Amino acid sequence: MLPPAPALVTTAGGFLLVLSIVVPVAGVLLAFVLGERYVRQVASTVVPVGLAIAFAVLVLLPRSDGHLVYLLGAWPPPLGVALRADGLSAVMLATTAVVICAVAIFAATDFRPQSVEARAPFAFWILLLAIWGALNTIFIAGDLFTLYVALELLTFAAVPLVSLDGRAETLRAALRYLLFALLGSVLYLMGTALLYGLYGTLDIALLSHRVNADSGVLIAAALMTTGLLAKTALFPLHLWLPPAHAGAPAAASAILSALVVKGSFFILVRLWFDVMPGLPGLAAAQLLAALGAGAILFGSVVALRQERLKLLIAYSTLAQIGYLFLMFPLAFGASGKLESDQALAGGLLQAVSHATAKAAMFMAVGSIYAGLGHDRITGLCGVARALPLSVLAFAIGGIALMGVQPSGASFAKELLLQETARTGQWWWAIVLQAGGMFTTAYVVLVLSHALAPSDQPIVLVGPAPLSRDLAALVLALCSLFLGLLPWDSYLPAPSDAASKLFGIDALSKLLLPVLGGAALAILLSPWPHPLGSSAAWKALMRVVGPLRRGCLRFGSLIERGDEVLRQWSAAGISLLLVSLLLAASMLAAN
Repeated sequence: MLPPAPALVTTAGGFLLVLSIVVPVAGVLLAFVLGERYVRQVASTVVPVGLAIAFAVLVLLPRSDGHLVYLLGAWPPPLGVALRADGLSAVMLATTAVVICAVAIFAATDFRPQSVEARAPFAFWILLLAIWGALNTIFIAGDLFTLYVALELLTFAAVPLVSLDGRAETLRAALRYLLFALLGSVLYLMGTALLYGLYGTLDIALLSHRVNADSGVLIAAALMTTGLLAKTALFPLHLWLPPAHAGAPAAASAILSALVVKGSFFILVRLWFDVMPGLPGLAAAQLLAALGAGAILFGSVVALRQERLKLLIAYSTLAQIGYLFLMFPLAFGASGKLESDQALAGGLLQAVSHATAKAAMFMAVGSIYAGLGHDRITGLCGVARALPLSVLAFAIGGIALMGVQPSGASFAKELLLQETARTGQWWWAIVLQAGGMFTTAYVVLVLSHALAPSDQPIVLVGPAPLSRDLAALVLALCSLFLGLLPWDSYLPAPSDAASKLFGIDALSKLLLPVLGGAALAILLSPWPHPLGSSAAWKALMRVVGPLRRGCLRFGSLIERGDEVLRQWSAAGISLLLVSLLLAASMLAAN
């Protein structure tokens, strides 16, 4: 966690925090000066430098007692602004740098400046660096207003990525994203103004020593939390997420899913765990986790009903976002405060694992779309032979998300399951296991089509550069082996949880999600299976046919409900209800 209020001096190596912001911002300015002819060269220079800075922070942090601080202008808060980094910040800085680097390699062939009229490459590289700078600011900012400014910069850099091709439908999706994100910004800013009016400072470390259970503080917390949930696209506030992914380029979708939604989630973690760990109350935390459980159910069921592979991955992002919020009720200790470091470590590990795996999956889908000219799931038969590296990257990313050892998701799940046993909240263990089954279901669904033989030879309509597939594959492998990294230096992750990733017990825990996921893929997907004409499949359908028809009707109801929730009127009502429920639960707890 962040250092206490008295630690208000610049530490050795604190200048790295400034560089993590200055380098991508300088890249943006330099690209504007040099023009679009050199924009890719500027990005290619900035990316490795930013990667080196992020890993330098990662190396230096344990030698600085787990904290880096830089006072801008040497003025301490509340008069000045402080940049601070702890283990959570360092991990997210490194994750962002790795994903940005992989996406830059992947996008190098798609966004190559070719002529003066081609504006998309110039816009993409500028926006990529701008998003990087905004995210780094979020991870190291020490006060709530700097976080607000960085969050707005992140939004205004992410929205144009949705509409790079300029088509009418992508412009509508970008406008929808912008308007809903601005609603979230207004709520966050209102809460920030309330806190400043009450305490005269927005510095996180100072506020953590001053806030108390006043009604104004609780209302501010409810407003800020709701605004951040809208930007994170947590169910039922996911109005903008599916349309934004539908028409965005693969590289843009990878950034949106892997990194952009993590910015608002990280601010929420800072708000609950650092600013007011004893104020939200268990009821509000249970509400957040309930919304996360709803996201897992709705997102997974609708994902299994998608005809397009990219939309399947987009809805799986909605489901995986829900996973991140299961840690909040599990983090409450006997004192009624958010004090469980193990639950926090599990949630952040899940965020890192999702970032690397989901970016790899979107990049792999982009390669498949470029090669086949479509991403229809039922038309993927034979693609594993035609595009083996793309399918392999997708498969490894999906397997990592399923929680196969030694992935980061398996480590995170083990930490959270231990917390369900410690706190006696067994119902969240059921949600965790069900989420693993749903993740397995849509991965199995895609791979069953991709690995099936094709009736006719596949003719690729576009090139399949090796660098694109290798970038996605390396990122997927990073997610798969995250559980082997020494997290103890950065996150409060106990070593005994890591030891439980292996052995007979771990394999038995994996068997249930795999078998359950295969069953869910059969029962909930309405599309013809590639083995549909085989005798074994027909015999299976005779046994499970009535159950499958009932599950398909259930899936249809969920899908129609999702369509209703993504209407503006329903989204506005949901936004109001979530804020009221959060405020009521916090006030009741205090």
